[in-house]
Amino acid sequence: MDTKIGALDACPHSSTDLCAVPSNGGVSTIQSSTPSTIVTPSDATLGRHLARRLVQIGVTDVFSVPGDFNLTLLDHLIAEPGLTNVGCCNELNAGYAADGYARSRGVGACVVTFTVGGLSVLNAIAGAYSENLPLICIVGGPNSNDYGTNRILHHTIGLPDFSQELRCFQTVTCYQAVVNNLEDAHELIDTAISTSLKESKPVYISISCNLAGVPHPTFSREPVPFSLSPRLSNKMGLEAAVEAAAGFLDKAVKPVLVGGPKLRVANATDAFVELADACGYPLAVMPSAKGLVPEHHPHFIGTYWGAISTPFCAEIVESADAYLFAGPIFNDYSSVGYSLLLKKEKAIIVQPDRVVIGNGPAFGCILMKDFLKALGKRLKRNTTAYENYHRIFVPDGLPLKSAPKEPLRVNVLFQHIQNMLSSETAVIAETGDSWFNCQKLKLPQGCGYEFQMQYGSIGWSVGATLGYAQAVPEKRVIACIGDGSFQVTAQDVSTMIRYGQRTIIFLINNGGYTIEVEIHDGPYNVIKNWNYTGLVDAIHNGEGKCWTTKVRCEEELIEAINTATGDKKDSLCFIEVIVHKDDTSKELLEWGSRVSAANSRPPNPQ
Repeated sequence: MDTKIGALDACPHSSTDLCAVPSNGGVSTIQSSTPSTIVTPSDATLGRHLARRLVQIGVTDVFSVPGDFNLTLLDHLIAEPGLTNVGCCNELNAGYAADGYARSRGVGACVVTFTVGGLSVLNAIAGAYSENLPLICIVGGPNSNDYGTNRILHHTIGLPDFSQELRCFQTVTCYQAVVNNLEDAHELIDTAISTSLKESKPVYISISCNLAGVPHPTFSREPVPFSLSPRLSNKMGLEAAVEAAAGFLDKAVKPVLVGGPKLRVANATDAFVELADACGYPLAVMPSAKGLVPEHHPHFIGTYWGAISTPFCAEIVESADAYLFAGPIFNDYSSVGYSLLLKKEKAIIVQPDRVVIGNGPAFGCILMKDFLKALGKRLKRNTTAYENYHRIFVPDGLPLKSAPKEPLRVNVLFQHIQNMLSSETAVIAETGDSWFNCQKLKLPQGCGYEFQMQYGSIGWSVGATLGYAQAVPEKRVIACIGDGSFQVTAQDVSTMIRYGQRTIIFLINNGGYTIEVEIHDGPYNVIKNWNYTGLVDAIHNGEGKCWTTKVRCEEELIEAINTATGDKKDSLCFIEVIVHKDDTSKELLEWGSRVSAANSRPPNPQ
C-alpha cells in the first residue's frame, strides 16, 4: 500500500535558525552588538532593562492592555525612547497584533495583567506557537511578598495558588520565566528572550508588580551585549545528505520543488530560490507558504493544495517522480482532508534541522538553508517538468462582465483587489473564504502576504492587521475579512485609527460563517447582521482619519477603491461589500466537502 504524505504529521522539530528574517522585507531580530553602556541609577531598573532588551532585538512597539498588576511596568516600558506602547481594546487582539508584528519584524511583544489578562491572551499565544512565531508575552504578576503566603488574590480563581496562569502557558510557550525577585531577573529575562528567538516560539515572562521600578546592580550596565551564538550544520552529515539527495533527484525525470511554511522559521527562503534558479525545476508553494517565495520567479507554478491547487499546479506536482518539500506542514487542512496524491518514497522532506529522503535515510543536525544552498551546487539542471507545465497551461479566464447595477460577485471583487497590489502593499487574509480567494491573488514583487492557516482562529486578522501595519508603516495593508470573523474582534479598528494607520479593510458581508456552512451547515452559522460601516463610524467618532462606505455593485466598488487610493489614501478605509450568502469560491466548496468527510469518519471498530 502506498504511504500517503498527506496523512503524515510534520516532524515536530524546533527552529534551527536563530533569527528568522521575515519574507516581506522585515528586519532581523538581532541588532548589531552595541558596546556596554553605563545606565544612570534611576534607569537601572528591571522595567527599563526589559525595555532595552526589547529594543535591542528589534521590537519598537509593544501591544498592551493595562491592569493593576502591570501599570508600573508599563510606566518603565514607555519611558524607553525606542519603544512605543500601543494600547489595545482587549488582550486577545493585543496577542494577535503581536503575532502580526512578528510576521514582519521577526519578533513581537505584548503586555497584559495577571490571570484575567493572561488567560485572555492565551488563545493568541497558542496561535503564534502553532505558526512558529517568536513572541514575548509579558504579564504583570502578583506582589513578590505574596508568593508562598497562602493569600487569596483578586484576578485569580479564588485559590491561594498563583500557578494556574503559569500552568496554562506551559503548553503554548517554549519557556516560562516567573520573576519574583531581583537576583536572577536579568538571567531569566535574557534566557526567555534568547529561547524565543532560537526556538521561534512564544515565551512567557511574569514580573511581580512591585519589582519593575526597583533599581538593582545587575541592571546598571550591560556586561554582555545581547547576542545569540550561531548554530552550525554538522559538516559530515551535510555532505552525506546532499550526496544522497542529489543522487535521488538526478535519477528523476520530472522532479519538482514545493516550499512550505517553515521556510520562515529556517530563514531559508533565499536559499530555496537559489536552488530553484540552479536546478530549473518547477517551483510551487503550499498554501501556508504563500508570500514566502517570490511569485515573479520564472518557474513559479502556483499553490499546491491538492484538489484545490492553482490550475495545472497539482497535476505537475502529483505526476512528478520526485518532489522536494522544504519546510512543509501536512495537516488535515493543508492536505484537504488527507487527500493529497503523494507518495513518501518519492519525497525529500527538508525540515529546519533535518532531511528525510524517501523511505531511506534521515539526516539530523543540518540547517535547511545550508542544505538547500549546497544541493543547488550539486544538482543537474532539469527543466522537463516545467516545460510540461508550460505546455498544458491555459491562462485564467476573467469573471463574466457585470451588468449595470448587478449585485456584486466575490470573484469580481477580487479581480479589483488584484489590481490594487504592488510592492507598497501587503495582504492579510482572514480565516474563511478569504483564504481561498486571496490564495489566487498574484503577488507582485515585494508585496507582503499573511494568513493563519495552522491555527485558523476566526477574528485573527483584525489584531494581526493592526500589528503588521504598525511594524511596516511604509506599506498599505489590504485586509480581507468576513463578517462573522469581524464580529469576534472588531474593537481594535479603534486602535488602528488612533495610531494613524492607512489600512484598507474589505468587510465581506455574506450573512454568516460561510466556511463553516461548507463544512457542516446549521442555524448556528447564521449571525445577526450589523451596520458595519455605522459601527466603524461610531468607533471613529470624529477623531483621527477614517472613511467608510458600503458597496453593492461593481460601479460602487470601483468608486470606493478610487476614493480609498486617492482622496483618502492617508486614512483608514473601511469598505463593506454586500454579497450573496451563497457566493463562495469553488475552492471552498471542494475543500469544505473534503474536510467534512475527514471530520465525519465513523469510529474504528473496537
